[in-house]
Amino acid sequence: MSSIIKSDYLVIGSGIAGLSFALKIADHGSVIILSKGSASESNTSYAQGGIASVTMDSDNIQKHIDDTLIAGAGLCHQDAVKSALSEAPERIKDLVKWGVKFTKTDDGDFDLAKEGGHSEHRILHAADMTGAEIQRALLEKAKTHPNIAIYENHLAIDLITEHHVLGNLQSAFNICFGAYVLCEIDNCVIPFQANYTVIATGGASKVFLHSTNPEIATGDGVAMAYRAWVRIANMEFVQFHPTSLYNPGKRSFLISEALRGFGGQLINGDNERFMPKYDERAELAPRDIVARGIDAEMKKRREDCVFLDMRHLNAEEVKSRFPNIYKYCKESINIDISKDPIPVVPAAHYFCGGIMTSLNGQTSMQNLFSIGEAAHTGLHGANRLASNSLMEGLAFSHNAAMKVINKRPRNFGSVIIPHWDESGIVDVKEWVLVRHNLKEIQNIMWDYVGIVRSKKQLNRARRRVHVIYQEIEDYYKKSKISGDLVELRNLAAIAFLIITSGLRRNESRGLHYMTDYPDKSDKFLKDTII
Repeated sequence: MSSIIKSDYLVIGSGIAGLSFALKIADHGSVIILSKGSASESNTSYAQGGIASVTMDSDNIQKHIDDTLIAGAGLCHQDAVKSALSEAPERIKDLVKWGVKFTKTDDGDFDLAKEGGHSEHRILHAADMTGAEIQRALLEKAKTHPNIAIYENHLAIDLITEHHVLGNLQSAFNICFGAYVLCEIDNCVIPFQANYTVIATGGASKVFLHSTNPEIATGDGVAMAYRAWVRIANMEFVQFHPTSLYNPGKRSFLISEALRGFGGQLINGDNERFMPKYDERAELAPRDIVARGIDAEMKKRREDCVFLDMRHLNAEEVKSRFPNIYKYCKESINIDISKDPIPVVPAAHYFCGGIMTSLNGQTSMQNLFSIGEAAHTGLHGANRLASNSLMEGLAFSHNAAMKVINKRPRNFGSVIIPHWDESGIVDVKEWVLVRHNLKEIQNIMWDYVGIVRSKKQLNRARRRVHVIYQEIEDYYKKSKISGDLVELRNLAAIAFLIITSGLRRNESRGLHYMTDYPDKSDKFLKDTII
């Protein structure tokens, strides 16, 4: 039986949000970072385009705020937008201090890109592998700090709340004491106890059949919080990136928004540019509009993909600016992106909803914080503005760190955290059948809960997911824990949350487009809270 592992701060997730929080807080107490795989494997490391911040005199914070509010379609929390974007230039300084090397011009200034929905060039990048560069620098810094311990291959199963603990609980209610965690190397469950627990587990796009995210994006943090009765908000707003590489049978590969910002044009199978007929901003419209334009074009023409055309641009500049994308396309499907149109389709990319938090990351449960994509801060509203995601992780992790530095933990005296209980577990032989539920969930979500939805589709999805959800829960209760089973259980919960939220919003706004409710309604100018 494994001993309880204690720390002042428990950070679940090793992306930009979790790592930056840990670096800010580490001088004030012991920090444990949990990573369910390698610590370098996170959604952050797959971010290509960049991070948005005002850094030049021709731009200003109000322009960035206005662009964000327009993209968010009326649902952004204005205090969250102002807080994050006003502090963005300082957070960029944090990254530079930690060793992030952004691409610069010959004059030594940041080489700034422009992306969809932005009125100015304000996207800092490191070639076309910005996230990987940020991940590298922050992880290197965290590994050298004496107060930070990183536990790789440790998957959080459930939050530890007052419902689990033993002892004197007269003063305890709705409080988090840490998490039960599966060590996948030893296949044992360990209780991790902390004064403060921070969920920074990223998104959940693996719930869809096609996703730009890595395999780890299974919504673990949001699902754990939901099971602990923590408030969840706006799960209906799932951003589908307009351009992932169309390469049937292979994992989706992101074709960065920066290619369209650089001048790339979307064309159909007849070499016709089509986005101007869907929006006057054409390829640089917000992502929800571009994704729906592509979806409509493919359905109308009955084509499997559209194409991103870079052929009219300087070939050498295309190769030098997007070296990783150039290399991947050349090696995987043998096309030269400077000479050949790139076949692209939309794919699930980012969750604007998540665990509802205050501006400092506080959730509806005491001592539990959430930051990054797992959180719903209100910054993105109904549709995220391109490259605001990495900044959100930085900004609100800073706020959370400042909050807990100045907050003394409560003393709960003789609280005892019991070990993981596996009594009643039997060796069930049905895993192959249950494992099949993953593909079923992904297909249901892609077919009925995708870019364009309807009430009928959502109700059909709800009925089917409910049956699968019950099958998984029944299997979970009588089976020995495994990483695959934990992730499958979490994805079923995420699917339920998306469908339930979608059924509550009878309008079309941002990323939630309903064919039977095609217009916005002021009645729904509010968050969908579960």
